[in-house]
Amino acid sequence: MISLPESPAAFADASWADIAPYYEALAVAPLATPPDAAQIEEWLATWSRLDTLVGEAGTLAMIAYTANTADEAAERAYLRFSMEIFPTLEEQQVRLARRLVETGWSRPDLETTIRRFRSDIEIFREANVARFASLEELSASYQKRTGGLSVDWDGEPKTIPQLQPYLKDTDRAVRERAFRAGAQAYLAHRDELASLFDRMLALRKDVAREAGFPDFQRYAFAAKHRFDYTPEDCAGFHAAVQEAVVPAVARLYEHRRQQLGVDTLRPWDLTVELDATTPLVPFRNVTEFVDGARRVFQRVDPELGDHFEIMAREQLLDLESRPGKAPGGYCTDLAFRGRPFIFMNAVGVPDDVQTLVHEAGHCFHDFATHRLPFAWQRRTGHEAAELASMSMELLALPYLTQPDGYYTAEEARVAWLEHFEDVLTSLTHIASVDAFQAWIYTHADGADAAARDAAWLDIRARFEPVVDWSGLEAERVARWYRQLHIFELPFYYIEYGLAQLGALQVFRNAVRNGPEAVEAYKRFLALGGTRPLPELYAEAGVKLVFDTATMQELVAFVEERIAELRGDNPAPFGNAMIAPRGMARATA
Repeated sequence: MISLPESPAAFADASWADIAPYYEALAVAPLATPPDAAQIEEWLATWSRLDTLVGEAGTLAMIAYTANTADEAAERAYLRFSMEIFPTLEEQQVRLARRLVETGWSRPDLETTIRRFRSDIEIFREANVARFASLEELSASYQKRTGGLSVDWDGEPKTIPQLQPYLKDTDRAVRERAFRAGAQAYLAHRDELASLFDRMLALRKDVAREAGFPDFQRYAFAAKHRFDYTPEDCAGFHAAVQEAVVPAVARLYEHRRQQLGVDTLRPWDLTVELDATTPLVPFRNVTEFVDGARRVFQRVDPELGDHFEIMAREQLLDLESRPGKAPGGYCTDLAFRGRPFIFMNAVGVPDDVQTLVHEAGHCFHDFATHRLPFAWQRRTGHEAAELASMSMELLALPYLTQPDGYYTAEEARVAWLEHFEDVLTSLTHIASVDAFQAWIYTHADGADAAARDAAWLDIRARFEPVVDWSGLEAERVARWYRQLHIFELPFYYIEYGLAQLGALQVFRNAVRNGPEAVEAYKRFLALGGTRPLPELYAEAGVKLVFDTATMQELVAFVEERIAELRGDNPAPFGNAMIAPRGMARATA
């Protein structure tokens, strides 16, 4: 139908003028009336292949920039894609989607895709293309500002991620010093970050107004194809977390306060391991880190293990923290070649293991969905994507012990405890971030920097019990400036909570029947985005949770695991109530 380049390299240095003719050819290609299925499928296959070629070229530019935000050439290439090419490409995507929708043609495995196309058509406005380009430029600015942050630590510069080991130090004074240093790095740039967010907020309000929405939250729900839940459901989620999870976190923190022997629990007391005489060091270098992951994933499932082996062999991992590297971590998809890529900032702490396992879950999703014929079928909403990653965190836990994993039996017990505690505390963090964003975009005061900071303090207080923040209001405010989702990916956060509750159900199923839970997980992965969200969750053997009662059941399940791991004579990997029964047989 249309001759396309052989690889994404053809678009590496392209401008939109170089790419536009390919989309124009698709826009004017004849489509029969009444629709001819074979013709439409060939047209879709060409469109899909073109999207993956351009998409991978842009992804490679993004990887290069986040790997070194100080590289000006990489920054220019990234901005060319993010500001010039992708916003204009969205207009062409809507144009082509409209052609498909107008034919009236469909088939069962594309019904979800076509529903998304209809939503995209309804909300698209040409005037918003330039606004999204400006937002991409501002996001790059946020990455550059935060990626370049460092602190002086005994005469040596440290990135913010490199402070994490000191936050786990058994010396409370060291922890406090590391906490204050990290917060101060952001507070020193608070005004410029607040100004940056002001500009982002104004643009997003204009986007929503242009598209006919009362506020940006409603626009975001349509843009994110949230067909199966509403802002009101999210408010119910926040309330359920307050009722079901916050009391459990209060119990965790009171136990922590007593174990540490302190009068009040301060924010620098929250990550030190209670049962370890020295901080856990799961690996000493990236080679050890990757080799351990190889063994762990083989134990979870040999097919998944083989997928991770491909990534290691093909150098699709950028794991260590270094100056100039963008903060955070992500998995992205090299869509044309059908390979995922993991980016993170590892510094040798247990959280690095959790992050790698989490991102690997996204990778396994990408491997599974690449078998689907069209690019749009391979894309899922974040709720499904995060179910893949968070479930993998829990499915991998039984195999983190040596000789396969990173820890001795006692260290693994400590790591398990930390993970289960983090499950509960992360739910309160997720609820507070989502509630904060809802407040910003639905209240007039959201445009005022001081009012935003005050709202964050108020919302955070509702979801973080016991911890003593007296005299640290500014440091507490600094936390939201570190949350890149609020700046770059508005309303991308409730998905983590929904997926965490789904992942707990996956793990509970694994406790009952490990082999079936892993197989259900893989069946879910293979569906990609071909089914509505509730059906995807059902394939994994779980359901969406917004209500207090189900949340309380899952919280009780987690607290039982914690109680067992705290026991006088725990057997963390022999006790079927902790380690999933039968999983080793399933993956041997």
